[in-house]
Amino acid sequence: MAEQVTARLAVDLDDGFTELVRVHATAVRAFLLRVTGSATEADDLGQDTFLRAYTALQGYSPQRRRELRPRAWLMTIAANAWRNHVRSGVRRPVSATPVEDVCQAWPDRSPGPDERADTAFDRHRLVSALTELPENPRVAVVLRHIVGLSYQEIAEAQGCPVGTVKAQVSRGIGSLRQLMATEDPPPREVSK
Repeated sequence: MAEQVTARLAVDLDDGFTELVRVHATAVRAFLLRVTGSATEADDLGQDTFLRAYTALQGYSPQRRRELRPRAWLMTIAANAWRNHVRSGVRRPVSATPVEDVCQAWPDRSPGPDERADTAFDRHRLVSALTELPENPRVAVVLRHIVGLSYQEIAEAQGCPVGTVKAQVSRGIGSLRQLMATEDPPPREVSK
């Protein structure tokens, strides 16, 4: 799939870019949603990511577009857009729909209300814990476990060695486990 996208980018930038957005927009948004915790910010930063990507591609030669690794390249741009947003201190209006409510739309295969309540609570705890991680482990965990990038792709996106990425993911997962373990589950009603 990546080869088809890059081949189209090399031949026709506009047509190839449309395909690039179609193929990678969901992964970019998922990454941004997890690192920002806000659907509105994720949407805004996603648009910024693709605008920056298109602008960059205009300056690339057809050969450079053909050799592009689009997924890692887009995640690099998205991570940088998010970091710039955080550094600038710009705060946009918070979404009317909190990220926890958006997570409720995910497929839920639990059979009953008790299991659904537990699953929703676990999702809420995970989203909350994820936003408490420091920047580098948070980005690494999201890129690895939500977006599904390989360690090599994350290293390219982060501009660091693969070993550093593995350490960031490991520390992030360890921190998530600690954060999740410290929260008490909600009280359960006893059926009579």
